[in-house]
Amino acid sequence: MRDRLMAVVGYDSAELLDIACVTTTLAMANRLGNPTRPYRVLLAAPGGGPIVCGSGLTLHSQQTLERLVGPLDTLIVSGGVSFEQAADDPRLVAHVRRLAGESRRVASVCTGAAVLAAAGLLDSRRATTHWRFASRLAARHPAVTVDSRPIYIRDGNVSTAAGITSALDLTLAFIEEDHGAELARQVARDLVIYLQRPGNQAQMSLFTAAPPPRDDLVRQLVDHIAGHPDGDLSTSALAARAGVTRRHLSRLFVQHLGLTAGQYVRRARVEAAAHLLVSTRLPMAGIAARCGFGSAESLRQAFTGHYGIPPSRYRDVNTSRSAPS
Repeated sequence: MRDRLMAVVGYDSAELLDIACVTTTLAMANRLGNPTRPYRVLLAAPGGGPIVCGSGLTLHSQQTLERLVGPLDTLIVSGGVSFEQAADDPRLVAHVRRLAGESRRVASVCTGAAVLAAAGLLDSRRATTHWRFASRLAARHPAVTVDSRPIYIRDGNVSTAAGITSALDLTLAFIEEDHGAELARQVARDLVIYLQRPGNQAQMSLFTAAPPPRDDLVRQLVDHIAGHPDGDLSTSALAARAGVTRRHLSRLFVQHLGLTAGQYVRRARVEAAAHLLVSTRLPMAGIAARCGFGSAESLRQAFTGHYGIPPSRYRDVNTSRSAPS
């Protein structure tokens, strides 16, 4: 029985969760599925020494990166607070480039994308990384099309996952590709993941990215928008509610949220619709009405523009992969 050799590359100050999300998910697939080709996971590090993670905990590598040889099923590079030093290490980058040529799949987690980019593996490809560092990756590697929105991107045989726990989603996608959707669902349930999110789901939600608390007016309006997505949320109505001019309202939203009031309202409504799609059985017209869209078609257009897939597909993907009710 031939196994699938999965090599995870770590380095000094790597992020522990970047590594554990991958290795634990693969190990659980082996336990739950008894696949004909089980995963064999190796943690490799330069020099084969221990990896002192960014959290201060130490992992013992199982393989010296310089001595690791293919063929590999999948090569996965972790991120970490020292990702720029790793990307500037010519020996580490050279061995990642060498191993990528001996791997069926290549992937990175979080800021590990910087190492793949330094190795030239993301040139002319679309890639993602943690939203906080996306602009730095794009500035440093103009040949890479950096998209900070999705939780993971698969471009050919190269995949990049966004921030830390998005490694769970990418690894589940690998398991589904290798062994089918049922095993991926079993692993997701045992990991107590409510949803196996599609890769094009946004990294950040407006409902978890609160506005700066120092501006009471903006915070109050955001709370109102979240609680009344089906109400009159036009710029004029919001300005009147706040007692300011439309121009001043727009300036406040751009200053504190990086979006105009209209853009923020549209995004909030789309994300409210995404929540209803997977948490209720409301028809599209009902969801559209609850979220302030004039019709199901208006919802479809806005939703597809934000998530990259129509709402019906989003519901199918997420409800089929959610924990049983």
